[in-house]
Amino acid sequence: MILLITLAQLGLFGGGTVGAAPPKPAVAPGELGQEVNPFIGTGGVPYLCGNNFPGATVPFGMVRLSPDTASPLGPRATNSSGYYYGDSRLLGFSHTRLAGTGATDGGNFLVIPCTAETAAASRQGLNAAYSHQQETAFPGYYGVELPRLGLTAELTATSRVGLHRYTFAGKQSPQLLIQVTSVLGKGSSRLGEVRILPEAAEVEGSVQTFGTFSKRYGGLKVYFVARCNRRIQDFGTWSGATEHRGEVVAQGDDIGVNLGFSRDETPQVIELKLAISYVSIANARANLDQEAGELNFDQGLAVAVAAWEEKLARIEVSGGTLRERRIFRTALYHSLQMPTRFQDVNREYLGFDRQVHRAEGFDYYTDMSLWDTFRTVHPLFNLIARSEQRDQIRSLLKMGEQGGYLPRWPAGGGYTNSMFGTPADIMITEAYLKGIRGFDVEAAYRLMRKTATEPVPEGSPFSGRAGIEHYLKYAYGPADLMKKSVASTIEYSYADQAIARLAEGLGHVDDAKRFQRQGASYRNLFNPETQFFQPRDSQGQFSDLFQPEMLTYVDFTGKYTHAYVEGSAWQWRWGVPGDAEALVSLFRSREYFVEQLEQFFEGSPAGVGVNPNAYYWHGNQPDIYAAYLFNTAGRPDLTQKWVRWILETKYGDQENGLDGNDDGGTLSAWYVLSSLGLFPTAGTDRYEIGSPVWSRGVIWLDRQQSLTILADNASTENRYVQRVWLNEVELNRYWLSHAEIANGGRLRFEMGPQARVGR
Repeated sequence: MILLITLAQLGLFGGGTVGAAPPKPAVAPGELGQEVNPFIGTGGVPYLCGNNFPGATVPFGMVRLSPDTASPLGPRATNSSGYYYGDSRLLGFSHTRLAGTGATDGGNFLVIPCTAETAAASRQGLNAAYSHQQETAFPGYYGVELPRLGLTAELTATSRVGLHRYTFAGKQSPQLLIQVTSVLGKGSSRLGEVRILPEAAEVEGSVQTFGTFSKRYGGLKVYFVARCNRRIQDFGTWSGATEHRGEVVAQGDDIGVNLGFSRDETPQVIELKLAISYVSIANARANLDQEAGELNFDQGLAVAVAAWEEKLARIEVSGGTLRERRIFRTALYHSLQMPTRFQDVNREYLGFDRQVHRAEGFDYYTDMSLWDTFRTVHPLFNLIARSEQRDQIRSLLKMGEQGGYLPRWPAGGGYTNSMFGTPADIMITEAYLKGIRGFDVEAAYRLMRKTATEPVPEGSPFSGRAGIEHYLKYAYGPADLMKKSVASTIEYSYADQAIARLAEGLGHVDDAKRFQRQGASYRNLFNPETQFFQPRDSQGQFSDLFQPEMLTYVDFTGKYTHAYVEGSAWQWRWGVPGDAEALVSLFRSREYFVEQLEQFFEGSPAGVGVNPNAYYWHGNQPDIYAAYLFNTAGRPDLTQKWVRWILETKYGDQENGLDGNDDGGTLSAWYVLSSLGLFPTAGTDRYEIGSPVWSRGVIWLDRQQSLTILADNASTENRYVQRVWLNEVELNRYWLSHAEIANGGRLRFEMGPQARVGR
């Protein structure tokens, strides 16, 4: 059965030559892929868009082959991943992008299918109107019909190779353009080089790309080799506005190639395989030969579908509604798109020292949105992708070895220094506490300790913990001596709590005590009078300029919010889930804590992609755990109430179905975990019990053991936990340790319509 994602038709129809309707592709998703809607998170209000893409990729793939779009009046890539649902024009199909982030990087090697008559006008993009009613997407596949052009475009991928199939109706002269210097958004690509090899029906080349992140470390060079399934009849290159017919080589900052094919068939089918590498053209060719050299498009698609079916099967669910299953399955799909497997088939990769290294015995990953993903994605990997998580940690250690420090947001071949804090400390600690081994944990600990106890040297590629010397001296971040003082103190404390747990586990007793003290530093910014974390100067005085409802996004001068980051004082009030008992104890009473936390949720508007507000905002990282704090305060019924409210109102199964950037799957993984009724506290070995949506869920713990979660009577009405059993022993608490489920087991809930108040 073909899965057709049929959504509202948008855009204008015009441009191009009217052609006969091409045949509809005979393609189908896997059994689980049928429930995935890749368009979720590609639309909505641009500022609050999930920034996902609908194109073809495999789990953790280097290639993310997807359509690039533009609006008539706006810039290319309204969505940072290149495709925005509200755009009305389709430009072509490029091979690289980040998944669901606010950073615009990639867009390399834009393939533009056209005809001999339209080629000259299409060098900067096809600029074709398209309809969502004529798009098809499922895991591993994207297709679009462009009947006014007499063209069907189809995409699939292996890990390092994009596979294209273009079907031209009628007796046209098909052309494929490859824009070598293409880029998404406001980025740039320079120093392009390309060579056509007509006898081999190949094109090879490279370019240096400067996107949001890659420009921060001097650009990222990408190499490619493309191979056609048909003889190239005529060819040429272009440089700027100048065409060079018959030329095989071009260099410059605006270059591409034009490949022409004969009119031998009706309809005419052109298949193109384009492999990339961040090491060399030779490696790109090896990637192509090994992964896709013997595959036609349909065979490649079968491999991609099978890869996704294996990953999507790591969590089984039954029950719920069709809408909930579609959201869940898509969320799991989005959670497994990043990080990026970065080494070539010969295991070579570009390191953080800009040298070529070999990944021996592990897969090397990059593109880790750690400031976001440590909260949900990596805890999910600790359950269902433990070998991948181990290799991601080993990759971080290689980055630390080559660059001197564990990165915060590694992308491509370097440090981006995006956001703040040291979330790798939390991610690695949690994995170790949950039994993931096979990496040098002492080396990881040394790198954590180094960043947590001293400033980075001037000129370091890593920005470290800004103001660390003041944080250590005053046991908080003084607002008169450092920027982002409250947010930084909370984030540094969170990381120090994790380091303390790791130090204790490794037997570093004195260090454990030290980091326990450092991890309590956030408490020194809690103002007992206002009951908020507030900026405090080096003399110990709290600032009088305090408006807890003020958002950083509207306080343009930073008068009231200079101490916070991407949020309000209300939102940063709940940012230390790893020390939840102590957090609750700072408030004047448990009852007051519960009252204030309820007010925080009640002030939040329902709906997906609503205007930012100072209260609960699901797309905002510091409060993403807040609903589970009710458990600690003795009101698990309120955790259940508000978790279900988030699941039901902050997610959707249409293009605007996420409440902000997905941030490498962060919001998606929150849905996966919360809908199962088991939510991890990042940086610890603890899981909070919530409100399961599914009557039955099975979590395959890295394909070896399984944890079965049963929820008797679970429904929209029956959202409250009455009782819960682990392996048939009734629990009198609303949390579990990882050790209790590490070998699988059976967690059973009895659900009902009324809250069961009390601890």
